[in-house]
Amino acid sequence: MTTPRILLAMLTAGSLLAMGLTGCSKKVNPAGQKVTQPFSGNKYQSNGSWFRGTGVGVSQAQNIARSKADLDAKNQLAGQVNTNMRAVADQYLGETGNTNASDVADKFQSLVREVMKTEMADLRKFDEEVRYNETSKDYTVYVAYEIKKNAMFRFMKKQARTDDKIDDITQKKIDEILDKEIEKAEAAGE
Repeated sequence: MTTPRILLAMLTAGSLLAMGLTGCSKKVNPAGQKVTQPFSGNKYQSNGSWFRGTGVGVSQAQNIARSKADLDAKNQLAGQVNTNMRAVADQYLGETGNTNASDVADKFQSLVREVMKTEMADLRKFDEEVRYNETSKDYTVYVAYEIKKNAMFRFMKKQARTDDKIDDITQKKIDEILDKEIEKAEAAGE
């Protein structure tokens, strides 16, 4: 027959043992395990001098995985350029009190879209990594592209000059906007 003292000692020992075991186990984050993603960090992020974008593609065919990664990175770059130019155009609208400011901003945005549709100036692939998973038989391709900002802005100026729909006054304003952006990009590169 077990006495109350022995029962109390057994419960206490069991509790201490249980607390000791849980203290030794790994703590689990409710959000899940942290994943180390290739092509992350400052080297792969846009800054004052560069637009940068990374992409990843997965397929059982290596060339398809590479195409998916290229498309992903280029879409990311186009989005950054478009967002940056939209902010510049909006800033121009806010700073300018003249009556044709919205027309200039609209034509500027139209120019950006046209440049993005045709080609991105000075686009360079600066990193690529290919991985193969034996289990799933999938290729995973990581790519990183960059565009020098001042080269992109110069290309946009050149494109604006060849656009018949842009009048001389609007052309002058677009040149002013892009010259400021080129100046900022070159200052960041120093």
